[in-house]
Amino acid sequence: MIWSSTDRGAGADPGRSPPEGEGTRWSRIGTAVLGALLGGLIGGLLVVAVTLVLKAGMDFGARQNLWYIVVVPVLGLAVTTLVLHVFGRGATDGRPTTNPWRTFPPDTVRADISKDVVDSAGQEERFPWRLAPIRLLAIVATVASGAAMGTEAPAAYLGVAADVGLGDRSRWWHNLLRPAALAGGAAGVAALMAIPLVGTAFMLEIGRRRQAPLSAERVVAALIGGGVGWAINAVFHLNLIRLVVPHEPPRNFTQALVTALLIGALSGIISSLAGLAVYRAKNWQAPPAVRLAIGAAATVATVLVLARITVPSAAIGPGGGAILWAENAGALPSTLLAVCILRAVATTAAVAAGGCGGVFIPFLAGGDIAGRVFAPGLGIGNDLAGAAGAAGGIAGGYRLPLTAVAMVFGVGGPPLATLTCLATVAVAYTAGVGAESVLEKLKALLQPASQVPVH
Repeated sequence: MIWSSTDRGAGADPGRSPPEGEGTRWSRIGTAVLGALLGGLIGGLLVVAVTLVLKAGMDFGARQNLWYIVVVPVLGLAVTTLVLHVFGRGATDGRPTTNPWRTFPPDTVRADISKDVVDSAGQEERFPWRLAPIRLLAIVATVASGAAMGTEAPAAYLGVAADVGLGDRSRWWHNLLRPAALAGGAAGVAALMAIPLVGTAFMLEIGRRRQAPLSAERVVAALIGGGVGWAINAVFHLNLIRLVVPHEPPRNFTQALVTALLIGALSGIISSLAGLAVYRAKNWQAPPAVRLAIGAAATVATVLVLARITVPSAAIGPGGGAILWAENAGALPSTLLAVCILRAVATTAAVAAGGCGGVFIPFLAGGDIAGRVFAPGLGIGNDLAGAAGAAGGIAGGYRLPLTAVAMVFGVGGPPLATLTCLATVAVAYTAGVGAESVLEKLKALLQPASQVPVH
């Protein structure tokens, strides 16, 4: 709350001490600053250490031949299933939990690490941090083996878990728990992306899905966490993810507008449909062995097709190899479109198999490739098409438009190229929401009359 002269009364003494509420507010902000600095440092360093392991595994896989790229990700998904569903246990309602380190609540999607971050937003003390070690094993098995899942969800999850775990063990740290946990997640994402505001926007935006308040304390903590994560990246000269920078702007505003409309529509629709498919796959109610068998079969088939029309390295990981291939192959627009769709199928298959990782970076990569479909016809550079499509993929598929905007400003480029990317974000978000709405209406029309609810 910001106090004005009218709040104090017309005859108030200008030298009077601030009201008690304002002093308390500043005390809370001071606590948020201290907690964010410590939590961002702890969470950010842990995330960087884990991400370096994941990146080493993905980089090694990208240099291998086709048999490795076909077999090892499937083995990684199998290990993930064993860790989460054989070593991991399900709690029984009404009975005390004897081993909280590997016992999941009933009806929990055990590979869904993002849900814990969202569900505890604003009440981080509720975060189930004791399950972080078993999920860390699952993350390494999935992502480091080269399955088509990303590192951003693990970054947010582990950044929050590290600080909540400390808060649960120390009464002193418990007072700093909420800002520290928020900053830890923001620092992890910012260290990964090398853009401070991306970490800040990511944590605040996904927190709004649970109506976490945008209070001054939370905003300050997220900003500091993002800055700490960026500083860690800069100090250690990390290169954890490669983002395409648009160097060549559109020739005029008309070309910029057409670029934003076409690339935004395509990247938004494809990523939105992919997001719906991933959501259905994540919540698929089937035995773990069945999920693994069907998801692994789809993964193998997708990898073989991708490797045939591109190169083996384009079929592994969350999509970085596919972007490198698209930059250098000079492929036809139809081939690029096919690769974009196949990459979405690969991520959906990994999720269906029970993979434990993120989909933010796969959406980013898919949007990048979708944008390049229009580069020849529009007469724009591949770098601008890729950058605009990547931002559109995040806005349309992950529904994080503010995070996409933060990424656009963080990546930089000529002013007209930046404006084009920002317009693409708006178009992609609108197109993604529209595509989902159309699907829901079609589903309602096709629903049998006997299943239509009676009001």
